[in-house]
Amino acid sequence: MAGVDDQRDDRALRADCESCFGLCCVALTLSASADFAIDKKAGTPCSNLRTDFRCGIHTRLRQSGFPGCTVYDCFGAGQQVSQVTFGGTDWRRAPETASQMFAVFPVVRQLHELLRYLTEALTLRPARALHVELRRLLEETERLTGLGPDALEKLDVATHRQDVNVLLLRTSDLVRRDAGSKTKDRKKNRRGADLVGARLGGADLKGADLRGAYLIAADLTGADLRLADLIGADLRDADLAGADLTGSIFLTQPQLNAAKGDRSTRLPPGLTRPAHWS
Repeated sequence: MAGVDDQRDDRALRADCESCFGLCCVALTLSASADFAIDKKAGTPCSNLRTDFRCGIHTRLRQSGFPGCTVYDCFGAGQQVSQVTFGGTDWRRAPETASQMFAVFPVVRQLHELLRYLTEALTLRPARALHVELRRLLEETERLTGLGPDALEKLDVATHRQDVNVLLLRTSDLVRRDAGSKTKDRKKNRRGADLVGARLGGADLKGADLRGAYLIAADLTGADLRLADLIGADLRDADLAGADLTGSIFLTQPQLNAAKGDRSTRLPPGLTRPAHWS
């Protein structure tokens, strides 16, 4: 599905914790639940954050009651904010930057997530008619990530996200149509559907629209999810054992990390089998 002329280096969209000031461990709110063992307010450092900005229980997060941390991905926003937006000055040495740094981080994280989707869209041959528009929005999104702290804090990222989403929807339609999926096929048009705990083992979901679908704890064992649109789908505890996700679009590593699977689960290129899978 990838176009030779549209390959891009996506290393900047992968978290580099060594270059980050532990922003996800401070800027975000944690609520005691099955995902997090503690309550923590936004702007308050997690009790497990060390002075070198590393997690003190990184190798045993799941065993310690923090599985939610293992499925989080900033898409490289942490190092962007730490090293570019704030020029390598951390919030401990310069506490006057802390509140703004923590406010800017979620904004840049959204922009980097959009960059991740746009970069993938540019590799999809069925959507090549949209590549000029996709490149334009990609370049505009990259420009926005380079803004200063004041501009980023005021940025209307929701409006920009909506503009990108319109183009991603068109991309999805072209890819799934190329797979033989019909947009009016009710069985495969499950956008935003409540499929919590659904029994979909062995289901033919090739080219399905599962954008934003709630697939929490769904049985997807052996399901055909080739070329399915999975952007924003909630796959927490979904069983993907033996499922075929080859060529599925807009699937991210955090979604896989939140799901269950096994060695027979087939994944798209660029994504890795989570360590906790059987």
